[in-house]
Amino acid sequence: MKTHKKERQTLLREAIQSTPFVTDEELAKRFEVSIQTIRLDRMEMSIPELRERIKSVATYQWNETVKALPIDEVIGEMVDLELDNRAISILDISKEHVFSRNQIARGHHLFAQANSLAVAVINDELALTARADIKFMRQVKSGERVIAKATVTGKDPKGRTVVEVDSYVDQDHVFSGVFEMYRSNEHKGVETDENRS
Repeated sequence: MKTHKKERQTLLREAIQSTPFVTDEELAKRFEVSIQTIRLDRMEMSIPELRERIKSVATYQWNETVKALPIDEVIGEMVDLELDNRAISILDISKEHVFSRNQIARGHHLFAQANSLAVAVINDELALTARADIKFMRQVKSGERVIAKATVTGKDPKGRTVVEVDSYVDQDHVFSGVFEMYRSNEHKGVETDENRS
C-alpha cells in the first residue's frame, strides 16, 4: 500500500486514531515503509510513540474507578474501563513470562491477564471468579503484545455476571474466556471456586 508522503501521513493519523495501541512495526508493514519512516512521520505530526499514547489513556482515573481490586493487581496495563460494560488491558510478553527453552508464554499469564480484567470491570467492592471456561487458541511468544478485551454480556441462570474476555496479538485471536463473576451486591453466601479451595 505505497502512498505519497502527504497521503500516507493522513492515513497514518487515521490509523492511530482508530487503533491507538498499534505499534510502529505494524504501521511500517501496513504502509510498506521502514519503521524509521513511520517514526519521522509521527514526529512531524507530533504524534507520540506508543508508550506515551498508552500512558495518556491510562491516567490516574483507574485508581478512582476500579473497585474490586487495587489497580496494581490488574495483570497488564489497563487502558480502557467502563464499569459493568467493557475493559481493555495490554500485556507485553517478556522473559519473565516465558519458558526459557522455547520462549513461549506460560498459559497462566494469559489467564491472569484475562481474569484480573474480568474482576476489574465489575462495579462492586467484591468480585470473585465463580467459574471460567477458557481456550488457548495459539502460542504466544516473547516480544509479543497481548491486548485483552473484556465485555460484560449479561447474567447466568444463578444471577452471576458473565464477562467474556478475548485476547489478541495483532489480529490473531490467542485466548478466549467466559468468566462467571460473583459480586457481593447480588448474592450473599454463594459458594465460588475460590472459596472452596
